[in-house]
Amino acid sequence: MNSFSLDSETIQKAISIALAEDIGTGDVTTLSLIPAEARAEAVMKARQPLSVAGLDLAAEAYRQIDPSTEITYCCADGDQLNRGDILLHLKGSARAILTAERVSLNFIQRLSGIATLSRQFTDKIAGTKAKLLDTRKTTPGWRKFEKYAVTCGGATNHRFGLYDMILIKDNHLVTLRDAKPNAVAVAIQRARAAYPNLKVEVEADTLEQVSQAADAGADIILLDNMTNEMMSQAVQIVQGRSLLEASGGVTLQTVRGKAETGVDFISVGALTHSVPAVDIGLDFI
Repeated sequence: MNSFSLDSETIQKAISIALAEDIGTGDVTTLSLIPAEARAEAVMKARQPLSVAGLDLAAEAYRQIDPSTEITYCCADGDQLNRGDILLHLKGSARAILTAERVSLNFIQRLSGIATLSRQFTDKIAGTKAKLLDTRKTTPGWRKFEKYAVTCGGATNHRFGLYDMILIKDNHLVTLRDAKPNAVAVAIQRARAAYPNLKVEVEADTLEQVSQAADAGADIILLDNMTNEMMSQAVQIVQGRSLLEASGGVTLQTVRGKAETGVDFISVGALTHSVPAVDIGLDFI
């Protein structure tokens, strides 16, 4: 499995695009109301308990509007905050702070939402050997940011894209259904031959496919929408020959039971595809 970090060039580019989208020809409200010489002080504050992700992105928005803005970090990505805790303290041009506010909050609210949900899931499976994984069900263009936020919540990144790991899904296997001795074995053999340096994961819908994948030397077997009883049986069938990943319909209410079956990973698409943003505000003081 992988872990991704955010480099300064990626952050600067994303913020530049977002600011251009938001500002257009100018922040007409701020330009018409606020004198150019006006100064201001503000704090970015948590309005609910949350795990932080995206501080550098949030701060970059203010830096790009006015590099002279004084920015003080009051916490770090990965920190868990209570309602009322301060994330950033800002001091500088009132116009700059007002103009950058929405872009800054859009990034940190969304990413902290992902980190917060990731933390909730990881806390649920504490004490088991299972690790929580994200998926490729990300917002187009935001994958690197969202996968980074997942790690801020204590979870682990799965593959970043189609290129860095082989994942043989059910539709791949359907196209090989007539292959001998079986589609799973042939798929793994072909994958190994084409990309010998990449890990190979196979999606299994049945315990028969689990056995076939383990016999064929799969690095990881994805147990798709299996009951806890079936997953426990899969653990016994595999006997450590392959790592096992539980997937499908995982919720905060069901994740602990899945972890206790003995699987190595649990993947949760909801970490990125439908997570709500957390409530973070910017208040002038």
